Amino acid sequence: MRKRTLSAATSLAVLFSSAALVAGTAGHAAADSSKVLPVSSVGDMVVDGVHQRVFISDPYLGKVVATDYAGTVLATADGLPGVTGLALSGDAGSLYAAVPGADVVVSLETQTVTETARYATGEGTDPQHVALAGGKIWFGYGNGDHGDIGSIDVSGAEPVVTLAQDAETNYSGAPRLVASPTDPNSIAAASSYHHRFTVGLYDVTAGTASRTARTADSVSNRSMINDLAFTPDGSRLITAGAGNRHFVWQTTDLAEVGGYASDYHGAAVAVAPDGTVAAGSDSSYGKDVFVYRPGATTSVRQYDFPGTGTSSGGDDLANGGLAWEPGGSRLFAVTTAYGASPRLHVLDTPTMSAPTVTVQVPATSPVLKPLTVTGTVTASVPLPAGTPLTVTRYDVDAPQGKALGTRTLGANGSFSFADTPTAGGGVTYKVAYAGDAEHEGASGTAKVEVSRNKAALTLDRNGLNVNFNTPVWYTATLGPTYKNREVEIWADPIGPEPKKLLRRGPVNAEGKFAAQLKMTRDTWVSVNFAGDSRTAPAEARSAVYTRAGQTTTLSRHYTWTKIGGTSYQTYRQTADPMIAAWHNSYPGRSTRLDLQIWYGGAWQHVASDYFQLNANGMAYVTVDGDGAAGYRFRVRSAYIDTASGDNVNTTVYGSWKYFNFTR
Repeated sequence: MRKRTLSAATSLAVLFSSAALVAGTAGHAAADSSKVLPVSSVGDMVVDGVHQRVFISDPYLGKVVATDYAGTVLATADGLPGVTGLALSGDAGSLYAAVPGADVVVSLETQTVTETARYATGEGTDPQHVALAGGKIWFGYGNGDHGDIGSIDVSGAEPVVTLAQDAETNYSGAPRLVASPTDPNSIAAASSYHHRFTVGLYDVTAGTASRTARTADSVSNRSMINDLAFTPDGSRLITAGAGNRHFVWQTTDLAEVGGYASDYHGAAVAVAPDGTVAAGSDSSYGKDVFVYRPGATTSVRQYDFPGTGTSSGGDDLANGGLAWEPGGSRLFAVTTAYGASPRLHVLDTPTMSAPTVTVQVPATSPVLKPLTVTGTVTASVPLPAGTPLTVTRYDVDAPQGKALGTRTLGANGSFSFADTPTAGGGVTYKVAYAGDAEHEGASGTAKVEVSRNKAALTLDRNGLNVNFNTPVWYTATLGPTYKNREVEIWADPIGPEPKKLLRRGPVNAEGKFAAQLKMTRDTWVSVNFAGDSRTAPAEARSAVYTRAGQTTTLSRHYTWTKIGGTSYQTYRQTADPMIAAWHNSYPGRSTRLDLQIWYGGAWQHVASDYFQLNANGMAYVTVDGDGAAGYRFRVRSAYIDTASGDNVNTTVYGSWKYFNFTR
């Protein structure tokens, strides 16, 4: 028999067996965000705290884009070929941009991002980086073979450009520049190309760059520097470059005095006014940003940017792509990706420890039986024993969650508690930590499959054989359940006839429920119980067989003759009896006619043959009576399961019809 999948009952069963929540390991309360930028490359980034804007240069498209703190573009300055380094004036009124493709440094008004001045640095100088100190504009220029420092004095009627202010140092690439936050007459410079590693410090009080310190030749194997920043007191300089460490140099003599662990290789560094360090790496398959609280040697927070491009790794932090919000706590980061546009990320709570909550439960457990939930809470700043954790259970009875109260964290950062699930199916436990001044809130979940009690469900009439068009009552019996007492009785006849619902409703006090069906085909009759939160879904089926409808009649006889108690329809041998056989119609169905003769004191087989039924289920067959005078015959029609052309009914044999012939 054909078997179909259940419809409504199955859907409810699936619903009951699935959790209301998708379980995961941990979640954090941070509202970090990111937004696609309309740029193709990233040269530099600065943040304007006065106007709350972020400026990003795009060397490839030759433009500077201004966004708000959410990454929404506010204005764009175009026509700046190769624009790279950016520097903001002390009053945040002007933004200076180094434009190597035009051999100029450009001044942009920060609110409208319109160009207010253009200072030529000399043909072929290729200025790439810029800083403001000692009342002048300082720029790093050159190429991979040689880089140097130049200045622009705009105090007079005409700008005065002075080049080659440290030809002796011979930087590799146009040196990156940064001004000291404490000394208005001090700048630092660093090689931007991989040929040589060089860092220099300069006093610009006299109007020219007087080098006060330079890294020793013994550290020249550190390769190029992608970013550098002073500490707030100006006593240290931090560089981001090759390797898995951001190096720290004391500014008195540029001796190496430590570092911040990061990942390979350093791309950016930003230092907040309170001394918090953000060390960034260009790491497709590792962490991208490491945040260190003042004086700490272990990062309090790490970030790994997801992949948005076509490569398998995560997005890459752009060189110089980190900056703190002036006067605030947010950290801005710019990333690039192969096959995708750069993005601006806003990290809202970078100095807060982000705990990870891991929850474990058994894979399976019986309903109404206690189970144990265990787990850990780990954080870069460990949580003390006794920290309260809130527990919520999600199941089919409480899809929005049922609060289970508060549990406390143990001394080793672990927790354990017992609970008894009251509903079957997927049950999810959520353990949450609310957070505090040093920690973000976090939560973790785990899912256990809770088995439900087996329902006792039966249906009578299995194996029953009935005649065509016989009404049959089917009675289902449902044993004890938790809440649901409703069942459905369905009929699924063999063949293309669709499955149909006979009756749906609650069982009576004895657990009984009945439905009637007039039988026309072999049929699967099933009763379905959708289950409830403590009782599993169930189905019981009965195979009921229906004999094909059948009638056989003879016509064209001229009289009836009684022979030995049997009535015969009597024909003259010149007449041909007409046999009319009927079965309930079905495409391609035939009837089998069996013909026998009385001979030698017994009925002897003459012939059996199949005849196609018409659309009304009829077959008409004539018998040639020539020469049959004095003989007795009998004939019957039969539907033979499968042999008659289909298998939607059960075999049935009609009664014998008797006839004889006279002259």
